[in-house]
Amino acid sequence: MDALAPAVTFALVVPVAWPWLLMAVQVVAQVLLFARRGLYRMRLSPSVLSDLPALLGLTLLPWYVTMEVLDVWAPQQGFGWAVLAYGAGTQTALTCVGRAAVYRVRRRTAVRSPQSTLVVGQGAPARQVTAALHDHPAYGLRPVGLVAAAGDEQRVAGDDAVPLPVLTSHQEVGRAVVQNSVRHAVFTAPPEATPDGAALFTLLAGHGCRMWLITGPGTVAAPPAGGRPDHLWGFTAQPLRDGTDRPLGHGVKRAVDAVLAAVGLVVAAPVMAACALAVRLSDGPGVIFRQERVGRHGRPFVLLKFRTLRPADVQESATRWNVASDGRLSRVGRMLRRTSLDELPQLWNVLRGDMSMVGPRPERPFFVAQFSRSHPGYQARHRMPVGITGLAQVNGLRGDTSIEERARFDNHYIETWSLWQDACVLARTAGSLFRLGGS
Repeated sequence: MDALAPAVTFALVVPVAWPWLLMAVQVVAQVLLFARRGLYRMRLSPSVLSDLPALLGLTLLPWYVTMEVLDVWAPQQGFGWAVLAYGAGTQTALTCVGRAAVYRVRRRTAVRSPQSTLVVGQGAPARQVTAALHDHPAYGLRPVGLVAAAGDEQRVAGDDAVPLPVLTSHQEVGRAVVQNSVRHAVFTAPPEATPDGAALFTLLAGHGCRMWLITGPGTVAAPPAGGRPDHLWGFTAQPLRDGTDRPLGHGVKRAVDAVLAAVGLVVAAPVMAACALAVRLSDGPGVIFRQERVGRHGRPFVLLKFRTLRPADVQESATRWNVASDGRLSRVGRMLRRTSLDELPQLWNVLRGDMSMVGPRPERPFFVAQFSRSHPGYQARHRMPVGITGLAQVNGLRGDTSIEERARFDNHYIETWSLWQDACVLARTAGSLFRLGGS
């Protein structure tokens, strides 16, 4: 809607035909300015009136720049202050109308399809926030559980509370998130001021939950993101972020992944055809091996590989850890594993969006559950898309190596992520292929 508003304004207001490239640049600049100002961040109580000052100011800026540019480079297509004021005012009005329509649709959708939410806190604040969410479904947050420290169950679940299960351990929280498809977590006190709050914050972030801090009057909290106030039925509301929420950067990463995967599939097509033929002649039908793996935010997907060994049954495929020394490996299968050519079909997983070129390696659900219980940082690996290669792998942590060290490298990669780091990992991966390290 924000991109459509300037396009309609140009048709209604501009006295002469502008070059299409100039109009496209202004539309893109407009959307980027809004994004930079935080006008696309999710809020619990969005309001067009609260958006209006930012919308007007950020609409005037591109119009003023365009006026000055045309005055210098194409005076015959220039316009004056009257057209600027009329154009910026019309565009702002259209933007407000569009946003009002979107907000209305969002509220209706929230009532029809609320998202499961955990409330983290204790005492009266937790009860009041839970009651507000329950009584006002337009926020789209349906409470399904209360998270409290062990021994605080009675302080949370008072007589006036909405009856909900009380979760007192990380294991219970993890199960509740998976079983109820929890997408939001509401803290009634800052995580650093909550018993075990930092570890709980990391756990919920690893599951992909969007987190909020909801506080009552008189509570000292950091200013809301972007400086724009938000509330939940009179409670002050602000988003809590784990430092990896970078939508623009991740959008660029996804675009780069798609391009690299598409080019890779074309370039590697002859090699993949030769691998498929070799597997078919050596080991019979069933060239592609499919296996369920766990991706970003714990979502399962089907990973593709060239078959190097035929499992005895589905149970063995899902629960056997390492087959590198299995006697059933054929000469072709052993060669594919040593050269990592068996991984080439995963370029299709990347193109589909199941995986990234670089990220934590995906694992089977059986081992994800096992490792998450044994290694506290393992679940947090799923904050980012899983990858064909990763920082742990280029440091030699592949095959039968330390899971704890892998999780440490993967979380370090996530917390320090950049496109340049991805390029470095890909370069090191390309170098390692010539050493025949295998998978």
